[in-house]
Amino acid sequence: MLVLLPPSEGKASSGRGAPLKPESLSLPGLADAREAVLGELVELCVGDEDKAREVLGLSEGLRGEVAKNVELRTAGARPAGEIYTGVLYDALDLASLDAAAKKRAARSLLVFSGLWGAVRVTDRIPSYRCSMGVKLPGLGALAAHWRAPMAAALPEVAGGGLVLDLRSSAYGSAWKPKGEVAGRTATVRVLHAPTRKVVSHFNKATKGRIVRSLVSSGTVPSGPEELVEALRDLGYVVEVAVPSRAGVAWALDVLVDEVH
Repeated sequence: MLVLLPPSEGKASSGRGAPLKPESLSLPGLADAREAVLGELVELCVGDEDKAREVLGLSEGLRGEVAKNVELRTAGARPAGEIYTGVLYDALDLASLDAAAKKRAARSLLVFSGLWGAVRVTDRIPSYRCSMGVKLPGLGALAAHWRAPMAAALPEVAGGGLVLDLRSSAYGSAWKPKGEVAGRTATVRVLHAPTRKVVSHFNKATKGRIVRSLVSSGTVPSGPEELVEALRDLGYVVEVAVPSRAGVAWALDVLVDEVH
């Protein structure tokens, strides 16, 4: 099982660990594309701070994020699972998983990123600010920059099992499963049951809880149909749109009344 996650806008501080070692990151086929983004992002932030803030879509109150990017090559690095914070990652709560569940999370979770492309939760990275929606002056739109290297690297990473896609649309545009991989992919939308509307907090928190439930239980669905059964066994209310033809992802709606 491969679980595709969005990152979080908010991130923990880099800390005092050893700095980034790009060659140590998972998915080495993305190395050149990573270096291109890293180099331009650092150069942008070393230069005109106001321009960097504009390109990165940062408010005046987030001016300090520019300085954070200046130090990307020298700042301390921590496991990505510790760097990413926010509602989804709070609900997932990787740190409190038992040893076996942590190993399953390390094998199955892949976090998409405007800067790194995609990383495992155990990959050591510094804190940064660069969303997938950014258009860097030299490289252009990052989602477009990542499409070719992702298309080359991700099918092998996906292997032959279930792909559970929990990404937001901005990160989903960097790689769309195709063909046989798409046929064993399931996307999940979380709906507030009383209104049948997507509510950001319900959506993010429930996705984090779903991932935690799967890695904690040791359940490894082999495909979308088995995923539906597993989620229902774990107590989730799931509605399914079964594809009418091969090569199309399954669409799952998880209905929730409230999130504690």
